[in-house]
Amino acid sequence: MSIEIPKSITEFEHTYYYKTDLVKICKSLNLPTSGTKAELNLYIMTYLNGMPATQIKPKRRQKSRRSLTYQEINLDTKLVDSGFSFNNEARRWFTDYFGVEKFSFKKEMAIVKRKAEAENNTNITVRDLIYQIEHWDQEEIGSVAEEQTYQWNNFVRDFFKDSASIKYEDRLKVAAIL
Repeated sequence: MSIEIPKSITEFEHTYYYKTDLVKICKSLNLPTSGTKAELNLYIMTYLNGMPATQIKPKRRQKSRRSLTYQEINLDTKLVDSGFSFNNEARRWFTDYFGVEKFSFKKEMAIVKRKAEAENNTNITVRDLIYQIEHWDQEEIGSVAEEQTYQWNNFVRDFFKDSASIKYEDRLKVAAIL
């Protein structure tokens, strides 16, 4: 199934797109197709604002290294251009580092890493990452572009909180229709 290309910024802003839809739109416009949903939105908005597709470059470079193993990760591991990624090897490392039974990556960790990648900050390390998430200002999250792309999640959460939605048998289906 093909996706219709928005003809204006207004049309684009008033339509909810899944990330897969944004990738299809970017592909059809010859825009970068990798990155977060917020990055894909930015590429399309930039294009709709009149910038030629040939001048729109990815915010972050694609990683070209293999991922690090558990043994290769330490506090001085660089987040950018080292092969560090948020995978099971890193999850094991953080589980041991924090001495917990199960470790889950935090949204803030991805934000810090993506920012370092976008700025090509090859100095930031795992130690810096830990420090930054331990001292994170929760108000900062709302200002991050990715946070604005969670429209569906926010809508569904609010829909389920609304007592008027209790009358529906399949509330998720009703939310999707709305």
